[in-house]
Amino acid sequence: MSAQAPSAVILVRAQNYLPNPATAADNAFQADVPDGRSDAAVSALALAEMDALAATLRDAGVRVHVFDDEDHTRPDSVFPNNWISTHAGGSVAVFPMYASNRRHERRADVLEMLKSEYRVQTIVDYSGLEPDGIFLEGTGAMVLDHVSRVAYMARSHRSDAHVLERFCTDFNYEPMAFDAVDSAGVPVYHTNVLACVGTDVALIALEMIPDRVRREQVRERLSVNGRQVVELTEEQVREFAGNAVELCGRTPEGRRGYVMAMSARAHRSLRPDQVAVIEESATIVSVDIPTIELAGGSVRCMIAGVHLDRRPVVVDPELSDAVLAINEDHPVTPDGRYVDADHADHPDRADSAA
Repeated sequence: MSAQAPSAVILVRAQNYLPNPATAADNAFQADVPDGRSDAAVSALALAEMDALAATLRDAGVRVHVFDDEDHTRPDSVFPNNWISTHAGGSVAVFPMYASNRRHERRADVLEMLKSEYRVQTIVDYSGLEPDGIFLEGTGAMVLDHVSRVAYMARSHRSDAHVLERFCTDFNYEPMAFDAVDSAGVPVYHTNVLACVGTDVALIALEMIPDRVRREQVRERLSVNGRQVVELTEEQVREFAGNAVELCGRTPEGRRGYVMAMSARAHRSLRPDQVAVIEESATIVSVDIPTIELAGGSVRCMIAGVHLDRRPVVVDPELSDAVLAINEDHPVTPDGRYVDADHADHPDRADSAA
């Protein structure tokens, strides 16, 4: 399968989810909680939506790692892709976050799980840039083409071009930064709400890139290897049609294949011709998450893809009859010494007998 589509993902089950007031200033996609709905009711609805996404992805053949979060001070922890990314070859990146109340979403237990179950060689931590007011919020700020090695980034308060250059040098990507604004001239806060790059198809709202030259450069770079570009409208972006992610799962017939995960709201916003192009290479998998979308992010924001190789399962080898006979003749004490037939400790240690 393609390096673009991971077969495993990380989700965070945020038990105290609420739209984050600290991010509302620059997130034009964020919405208020409906009147009369309590914080507890919002959290319960969001939790059910998180569980539904996990179940839907598992049913689609994707391996899902779920981490619970009971901390009420982390309202946006459901969006782990903003602080971590993983890369083929064993590299992990940890990113600087714009909102101060999001910075403790970074979790050591997530990194420990990756190191124990996957081959991790290097962790590059950019979070030390936060005191300098420099941010790059992971695969929210960047949309990565893992095949052609291009990092697309819409400039914003959360997406610094200098950190992008540094990331691209460290991880061997070509940086491609551009400005993207809505019809009111407001910068798009995260690149992954307007663009999704899959193996054979890309979804992107090119009309939101005002510089015509840069717009065509982005279009050409996306399609240079034969990838089909599905152009989204700003209205579709506001329905989170760009906030999708390609994963490696199973087709309805049970074969390994690509799935395009998105919200039901995003799916409904697509025209039949757009759906047809996507489904030439991937099966669309959608789930309804209206409560989580109040925070201004959708399915892509909820998913941190795992692009690492799994560690092999270590199985104790079967011992031959000859080896078993030797072990019976020469039992070993817990500290590694041979014991003779009279159970007197042998002076030679078992680990030096060879």
